[in-house]
Amino acid sequence: MTTTQHPLGSPFSATSTADDVLAGLDLSGVTAVVTGGYSGLGLETTRGLAAAGARVIVPARRPGTARAAVGDLPGCEVVPMDLADLDSVRAAAARIRDSVAQLDLLMAVAGVMATPERRVGPGWESQLATNHFGHFALTCELYPLLAAADGARVVVNSSSGHSLTDIRRPDPHFRTGYDKWLAYGQSKTANALFAVHLDVLGRGDGVRAFALHPGKIITGLQREMTLREQIDRGWVDEHGHVIGADFKTPSQGAATGLWAATSPLLHGRGGLYLEDCDIARIAAPTEPMDNGGVRAYAIAPQAAADLWTLTATATTSDLHTPSTPAAPSSPADAR
Repeated sequence: MTTTQHPLGSPFSATSTADDVLAGLDLSGVTAVVTGGYSGLGLETTRGLAAAGARVIVPARRPGTARAAVGDLPGCEVVPMDLADLDSVRAAAARIRDSVAQLDLLMAVAGVMATPERRVGPGWESQLATNHFGHFALTCELYPLLAAADGARVVVNSSSGHSLTDIRRPDPHFRTGYDKWLAYGQSKTANALFAVHLDVLGRGDGVRAFALHPGKIITGLQREMTLREQIDRGWVDEHGHVIGADFKTPSQGAATGLWAATSPLLHGRGGLYLEDCDIARIAAPTEPMDNGGVRAYAIAPQAAADLWTLTATATTSDLHTPSTPAAPSSPADAR
């Protein structure tokens, strides 16, 4: 089937909820991994999959908090994992490989946004490391399980924030002039490009990949922002209450990811950027971010291949060959 980046006429929309998308589906026998699956959109994703009968594994930086959040949900289990620590990612992946024979869904929902400048690992910029490098390494480590499912889907949460910047190839780690929003935007472009090339590499094994913009939702993702910042952006009022008709509920925000994971309309398709429970259109370079759509640079095949090479080198990860924890890379390896 030809894969094209334009809407296909989904029966769902921006106002559809997780329950709407999953209505009538039986996911018994399906195994899913949901990063960040214990708060915000991730928790809504976990709830929806579990309610439909899936077994859901939730890797979590705060396992105690995660167990409390998902404790009453059937078929859910928590594995400790910190996306910013590749040894932790590999240890979590090893535990998952020991417990399941195949993986039908990998939902990369966890993320950070607009954080102060931080360095992790060998000096990596923390938003790129957490949002992209960590999910890249996890996917590579779990790839044999995805291939074994013969029809797995990988769903990566990007954002309209990708429109802030392409990959900053001369300086992806902001060695000079850190800007928290450009760093966030770059990580979200990386998420989109990751799905593009993963789909190229995985489709022969039945592994298809999608990236998506879940919509504007107030969740814990804003925890690094002050109340004043959120007020000045028109997101909340002086009491922290959400304002504006263009914000979604968490359930509506989770709907596009769940649609990507389960919709028969996406059978035989992949490498696409989605929004509002449909394939997104390609946006013009000068369009405002809030107009929706995906920038052409975030789905460009060669850019996706180039980023894959950069990331595989930096993380010493790649498909097909689950690794043992490697010695830390030098900062020069990540440039």
